[in-house]
Amino acid sequence: MTRYIEGRNRQQSFLLPESVDDYVGEDNPVRVVDAFVDELDLAALGFGRATPADTGRPGYHPATLLKLYLYGYLNRVPSSRRLEREAQRNLEVLWLTGRLAPDFKTIADFRRDNGPAIQATCRRFVLLCRELRLFTESLVAIDGSKFKAVNTRDKNYTPGAIQRRIEQVEASIARYLAALDTADRQQPDVPSAKVERLRERLVGLREKMRHLREMEVAVKTAPDGQISLTDPDARAMATNGKGTGLVGYNVQAAVDTKHHLIAAHEVTNLGHDRTQLVPMAALAQSATGRTGLTVLADRGYYSGQQVLACEKAGVIAYVSKPLTSGAKAENRFGKQDFVYLPRQDVYRCPAGEQLTWRFNNVERDMTLRNYWTDACSTCAIKPQCTTGKERRIKRWEHEAVLDAMQNRLDQVPQAMVLRRQTVEHPFGTIKAWMGATHFLTRTLNRVKTEMSLQVLAYNMKRVIAILGVRPLMEAIRA
Repeated sequence: MTRYIEGRNRQQSFLLPESVDDYVGEDNPVRVVDAFVDELDLAALGFGRATPADTGRPGYHPATLLKLYLYGYLNRVPSSRRLEREAQRNLEVLWLTGRLAPDFKTIADFRRDNGPAIQATCRRFVLLCRELRLFTESLVAIDGSKFKAVNTRDKNYTPGAIQRRIEQVEASIARYLAALDTADRQQPDVPSAKVERLRERLVGLREKMRHLREMEVAVKTAPDGQISLTDPDARAMATNGKGTGLVGYNVQAAVDTKHHLIAAHEVTNLGHDRTQLVPMAALAQSATGRTGLTVLADRGYYSGQQVLACEKAGVIAYVSKPLTSGAKAENRFGKQDFVYLPRQDVYRCPAGEQLTWRFNNVERDMTLRNYWTDACSTCAIKPQCTTGKERRIKRWEHEAVLDAMQNRLDQVPQAMVLRRQTVEHPFGTIKAWMGATHFLTRTLNRVKTEMSLQVLAYNMKRVIAILGVRPLMEAIRA
């Protein structure tokens, strides 16, 4: 007899064999997946084959494939080929699917063909969270993050990138031509194989140059001046680190500040967030059912027109103002150093003079009021203020809305800290689940479907952590 814990003999037979259900505990999250999908009206959500055909070969029920995908995304197994293997060997999956093992093509086709229905399923779980009163606070944080697409930077073309690559190819061609000239002068000492290799490299470089010239013409005719060959909807996007841009998608999320649940999300291929505040606030309002919503966002969302639209929609916005003053960069007074006096409709400058309104003009569909004073020519601190004849201040006709928002921010200095703590953690978690390659699918619509599965898995894990498996199952079946 050994001093180790021994396993069972593989050849041993049992009079009363164990059932598959015995291998899945009562508190196993896979039971939540099973209960949630069983309570869905798949036909109403738009899943194909929710009603079986009268003729032809029977197919898999969409509930089976949806359960398989939800289990995969909950356990960081998003690949259809890996899910095929899990369906053949994983006891939890065998329990979940009733020992069905669809092939990878059937699994992948389900995700491809049921994109809108899968996105509706994600919204249905958010509605369940709302019914469970998990969105008790009318406060959400909004942010965007760049996710990599199935498209390398070498297969993405912009005018700047093409120009840089042309310069690199021209330098390489010149280097190889010089090497060939050197080889010609040293004949017959230089091996013929080396000369042949140099000529082959030159042929490849000239072919690459021809391709770049063709892409240069194609990019000029592209609607947004950019072309991606592998994933046509992916776009080159800048990130915070220098030289760390990527080709991918911009994922937007509105996250509840209390339970850190993702109330709403969207996938775009815009490289900035300036136009996303209103759409995301509207999605968050619809998801949480709260019209008087407060949103927190970073300075990337700062836009006067977006903040004004939020005000009209009953959304209270807290958005940091970007520090982009050219005068401040040159160590002169910025606009924030001039105090606006609403009763007199004038600005008071650092020297104590009053800048009065002179005329209105329209820039980018915004009516701007222009203020200045004639006292600048004799001002002692003019060099610290302007290099022109006088210092002019422009004020948007609705700038009072921005001033009110800035006053709110000044009274709640921890608002941006709360925003960062709330919304950046879900992005980091989901990216860790997705791995270094992030998205597996191509084109915007399919990427939206993939992101909905990731968000649904994230929210499901959060609710299980908050409520527990059994209470959540009871709520789903209620």
